[in-house]
Amino acid sequence: MFRSIRISDYMTTNLITVTPDTDLLAAVDMLIKHGISGMPVVDNGALVGMVSEHDCLSGILKGTYQGEVGGRVSEVMSSGVDTVRQDTDVVSVAELFMQQGRRRLPVVDSAGKLVGQISRCDILRAVRAYEIPTSA
Repeated sequence: MFRSIRISDYMTTNLITVTPDTDLLAAVDMLIKHGISGMPVVDNGALVGMVSEHDCLSGILKGTYQGEVGGRVSEVMSSGVDTVRQDTDVVSVAELFMQQGRRRLPVVDSAGKLVGQISRCDILRAVRAYEIPTSA
């Protein structure tokens, strides 16, 4: 039953994103303003990485030691990000979350363009949307 549920029906599509050349401190401001712990890095719609609070802190500390805080997102972001396709079923994504210990994954279309993000909470919402029969 749950294998027929596609993540495209439950993923978040209005994502806060940055580009590789976004100023690092501007990215920090965006994380704080939106209350998020990370965001996709896109270049002309294509996902090229992710930048997290951890990445930003690392870049800031490095800059502090070198006497120059700042830089670009491209200098601290994680590239080679794991993704899932929008037509993936919720069971497969739940298995990925359990195996990899991830809390969220970027969702891409067949061309690799970022179309959303799916979280563990989104998967739980998908499962809860269906009435699970109880035994009589």
